[in-house]
Amino acid sequence: MSQDIIHVYFMPGMAANSSIFEYIELAEDRFKIHLLEWIIPEPKESLSAYAKRICKEIKEENPVLVGVSFGGILVQEMSKHIKTRKIIVISSVLTKYELPKRMKLAKATKMYKFLPTHLVQDFEAYAKYTFGDKATKRVKLYKKYLSVRDKNYLDWAIEQVVCWEQKEPLPNTIHIHGKKDAVFPIQYITDCIAIEGGTHIMILNKFKWFNENLPKLILGDNVA
Repeated sequence: MSQDIIHVYFMPGMAANSSIFEYIELAEDRFKIHLLEWIIPEPKESLSAYAKRICKEIKEENPVLVGVSFGGILVQEMSKHIKTRKIIVISSVLTKYELPKRMKLAKATKMYKFLPTHLVQDFEAYAKYTFGDKATKRVKLYKKYLSVRDKNYLDWAIEQVVCWEQKEPLPNTIHIHGKKDAVFPIQYITDCIAIEGGTHIMILNKFKWFNENLPKLILGDNVA
């Protein structure tokens, strides 16, 4: 008996493009991968309104939504507009209470409004001032994966993260988090599948774990 294909939509993290999922593989006879991309927000657009616009890219009913970092926040907001089979949040947070203290302080003082996000627009300029192979390699990776450099988008995205108001985790949500995540330290995370040695970019360097376990999580099987 044939099984219906499960459609899985992947949303990258802040400023990142969908190439961060280049190593993710799911069995094609069971799953269909769809890659979502960031679009430039409208002036003063709410996160809910933005999520509703991204939902227009969802063509199938009852999909699985997978989001990394800010993309994890976004897919949770998207699930408030469409019916989903499951939400999988990676290297992110499920409520405003899981944000680290520095982000809560940034919200209270509105310091996030003064971050020099315009500097992100030109990684090539930084390359001139890096020294050694490691630093040069890092710049190349930034250029490859962090291609959404529009200042309006970056200003908007940072504000949406630090000012996110979700108080309770959404039902049918799975949270996967690295024990060495420096952006959202695991000490503030209340309930997750914790990955040993996982950092904020573990979707890239722990892809073997995801390729093995994402199908189990989507289908409701236990993960060792």
